[in-house]
Amino acid sequence: MGDFNLPHINWTTRQSQAPGSKLIDLMNRNSLQQHVNEPTRGNNILDLVMTTTDLSINGLEVMDKIGDHQMIDFSLEVQGLNTKTQHKQVLDYKRANLGLMKEELDGHNYEILMSNKNVMECYMILKEKIATATEHHIPSKRIRPTNNLLGSHKRLNASLMQDNIRTEDSNDTKQNPINKNISTPAGLLSEQ
Repeated sequence: MGDFNLPHINWTTRQSQAPGSKLIDLMNRNSLQQHVNEPTRGNNILDLVMTTTDLSINGLEVMDKIGDHQMIDFSLEVQGLNTKTQHKQVLDYKRANLGLMKEELDGHNYEILMSNKNVMECYMILKEKIATATEHHIPSKRIRPTNNLLGSHKRLNASLMQDNIRTEDSNDTKQNPINKNISTPAGLLSEQ
């Protein structure tokens, strides 16, 4: 979602000349849909709302101007999103006692443990010893996973920068950004 400043894209046919063609190619490669069908600045659709096919945009409305662009109001419907925070157990390597872990691993006679074993059996023995030492000497902690709802937004932004899409204004040499904070009457979407 944001001001892409690509006025020469025909959103009905999804065709454009460069640099808009790069955005169309990127959208096709990533199965993205563009939802704004009315001009947002002059006669051009510059402000875009894109989603993957598994996200639904409801009640999209181009509203009064804010600055020199029309404001876009919409709601995002996400199917099956678990709203309960689920914590995840991960190893806390910062608090690990690697000295004691090394001592425990060095305390085994691997020559005896692995004698007359094939490669897979030796691997399984070593894997079990490392897992046991890890459990003994690397504590775990609970973390709250980040909401990945905007993960595709970050990937799109990175891909746009990689594809070097630039604005139509030849005086503007900046790469075309995706706005990271856009206020809508429905709320504030921001990349965190």
